[in-house]
Amino acid sequence: MPFEHLIVNRDGPLASVVLDRPQRLNALSPALMRELIAASEWLAAQPDISVVVLTGNGRAFSAGFDLDAIGSAQGAVTRDEADLGRRMLEAWGSLDAITIAAVQGACVGGGMLLAGACDLRVASSDASFFIPELDLGIPLAWGGVPRLVRLLGPTLAMELVLDGTRFDAAQALAWRFVNRVVDAHALADEARQWAERLARHPPSVLRAIKRRFTGAVDALSPTVGSERDADDLLTALRDPQAQEAMRTYLLKRRDR
Repeated sequence: MPFEHLIVNRDGPLASVVLDRPQRLNALSPALMRELIAASEWLAAQPDISVVVLTGNGRAFSAGFDLDAIGSAQGAVTRDEADLGRRMLEAWGSLDAITIAAVQGACVGGGMLLAGACDLRVASSDASFFIPELDLGIPLAWGGVPRLVRLLGPTLAMELVLDGTRFDAAQALAWRFVNRVVDAHALADEARQWAERLARHPPSVLRAIKRRFTGAVDALSPTVGSERDADDLLTALRDPQAQEAMRTYLLKRRDR
């Protein structure tokens, strides 16, 4: 499929999807999120694809939601746009294929949620993580709260959201947000080799195992009702105090 912001390749039972906005640290613009949904739909229509590796081009996995897009629009953001992230995460989380996120560099906010929507995560030793939404003056949307509770537990998830705590790959491994950490130069090979090992198994068996795990985590922390997150996000974008918080955050970022 032709994409502007993604590179999609297939090699037998394996597929790779690369976020391709390196000049923007693979920030999740509305256009990129729509392409990720379209890519997931294409992958879902290929029953003989067993494993998909998702990574970012350049020095970051993803810097999260494209702040320039949201900062310039604010009150003009539509509900469809506010709900795009949730639909993107649900599309990737519902794939039958096993998904592996290969995370390098910055993995921020919505980028962290995208990695978390994958089944497995391998990070390079230079990876870094944090959730800046509260400093931006917006709630964590996209069904992010139940997803983080699944992965990290409620106490740690709440701390990371409320404090915007930055943590490195070693801490991500200790908290079990990622499955393994490797040197930066070995990340692509590690993800590929892991995908190849998994793809040796019958696709029907992999799909059956994934269905059981998906059912188990949904029972622990369901995302039902997360579509209402879009309304909370729109409310924040129209709130003067929240708008001022976002302007302050964006100015500090540009001054760095």
